[in-house]
Amino acid sequence: MRPARWRRSTHLVIGLVVLVLVAAVIGVAAVLTSGDTSARNTDAVRPQPAPATAAPGVQALADDTDKPSPAGLAAALAGPLADPNLGALTGRVTDAGTGAELWAQGATIPMLPASTNKVLTTVAALATLDRDATLTTTVLAGPTPGLVVLHGGGDPTLSAAPADKPTWYKGAARISDLADQVRRSGATVTAVQVDLSAYSGPTMAPGWDPADIDGGDIAPMESVMLDGGRIQPVSAESRRSTTPGLDAGRALAAALGVDPASVTVASGPVPDAREIASVKSPPLLERLRQMMNESDNVMAESTGREVAAALNRPQSFDGAVAAVLTQLRGVGVDTAGAVLVDSSGLSVDDRLTADTLDGAVAAAVSGEHPQLRPLLDVLPIAGGSGTLSNRYLDTDAGKAAAGWLRAKTGSLTAVNTLAGIVTDKSGRVLTFALMSNNAGPTGRTSLDALAAVLRSCGCGG
Repeated sequence: MRPARWRRSTHLVIGLVVLVLVAAVIGVAAVLTSGDTSARNTDAVRPQPAPATAAPGVQALADDTDKPSPAGLAAALAGPLADPNLGALTGRVTDAGTGAELWAQGATIPMLPASTNKVLTTVAALATLDRDATLTTTVLAGPTPGLVVLHGGGDPTLSAAPADKPTWYKGAARISDLADQVRRSGATVTAVQVDLSAYSGPTMAPGWDPADIDGGDIAPMESVMLDGGRIQPVSAESRRSTTPGLDAGRALAAALGVDPASVTVASGPVPDAREIASVKSPPLLERLRQMMNESDNVMAESTGREVAAALNRPQSFDGAVAAVLTQLRGVGVDTAGAVLVDSSGLSVDDRLTADTLDGAVAAAVSGEHPQLRPLLDVLPIAGGSGTLSNRYLDTDAGKAAAGWLRAKTGSLTAVNTLAGIVTDKSGRVLTFALMSNNAGPTGRTSLDALAAVLRSCGCGG
């Protein structure tokens, strides 16, 4: 029997911060005189300070820095691991500096990952796409006079909000811009269709609960939608639409003075159509930041399809999963045991191991694949941002980890997961994946307490 989900089924992981030092020195010299020309010109010949420079980065620690040991870490974790609210728990912790495994428990057992699955989608996207990549929505001249076709290119951030109103997604393209371009093209519009052919296959993944549409966690995956399918564009509690593509077409029709009720879905691509308008999504890195911080399922699914398109695979659930796993293996992540049906982790049919999750984070920390490093920047910060903004603030141990831990969270009913990085008190960076299934009523806070130990423990010896 399928377990019921929390109403908000995408949620928090703990995050740990890899702190970077940025040095900036600014020198200012000025001589102010009222009438002495030689004094006013002194700066022209005086040696000037070197320009200020900034060199952020993960800095190597000295060889004599205390290194955590498997025995020390196991001893520190023993108490929190005894908490029965953790249910069935698997995990792995790795020293990012050496790549050595420090602790593991059932790390090769496939478990429900919930939204930590988005870590894999993010790593695959960074491995495949330019960080400035955008998605394009176009309007095409239809095959009959007066008909225009809204062609979806996979951008879920498109908004019908007026130009002076906020949108859910930062930097979102707008229907009003498309309508302005259509009018400037000189086209006389009497009818609007929507072309959703860029995506193929089912619009809902196996293991998704249709109730999560009203619950606000997901919308049917179509290649054009407004504000991720939200009915109330700037409300965090908004339910989603069951017809997101048609909604976008109706919004364009309304903006062009056409009856929205007359909008239809095209039977397929429009051959040899002339483009008369286009808008672009925010760049990939901004979309990944919003997806990870808000744990946005729709954004994750569209990103998986973006990876699939780059590999010439179908933009479907199956095509996206195959593309993501292929790209993970390409950067050295062990995907053994992975069984995925979506790119978001919303499905109760998904399974991942702690080895795979920790391996994906470790690949981003490693210097071998610098294109993956932005993963660390888009992970929520414990007690500071995204789905971790209101966690790690209720206990002394949690407060000690706040700001030092960055991670992606995952929550389904009786499922709590975390995958990310933490800097321990000796200054060493650790990567970790913790997966709790069949958890008790305080399972999430119990998992946070377990992860907080990674910060407080030097764990040498």
